[in-house]
Amino acid sequence: MRIARDGSWFHQGAPIGREALVRQFSRILRREPDGSFVLVTPGEKLSIEVELAPLVATSMVTEGAGRERRIAFGINSGDAVVLGPGHELRLQDGAPLVHVRSGLNAILARPVYYELAEVALAEDPAQPGVWSDGLFFPLQA
Repeated sequence: MRIARDGSWFHQGAPIGREALVRQFSRILRREPDGSFVLVTPGEKLSIEVELAPLVATSMVTEGAGRERRIAFGINSGDAVVLGPGHELRLQDGAPLVHVRSGLNAILARPVYYELAEVALAEDPAQPGVWSDGLFFPLQA
């Protein structure tokens, strides 16, 4: 199995089109201490290749403004996270990633990233970034 850079899941080279199946697989996905990824069932542990991040942030909700802002992301695994302590945003290879759980990150889907960038630029075009849950996250490397 493989998860492409855009968050698409593949099995034997074919895309997995059923969202419910991807969601189920994402619930048994684990990150090993060596950085590799595995799917863990009661009977076996299967390696899975992850190109960048195994999950995708598919939606965003924001409330408040400036330092009082809180930004929440909906993840394709069914998780929801509030950007802030424990759920930091970082750029890796030019891609925005948010930490979801147990070493698993989600790449921001392009429309979500554009929405986040719009919020950042509206606040301070000279220093693009966003505040969420008391922390500042720059949107440039």
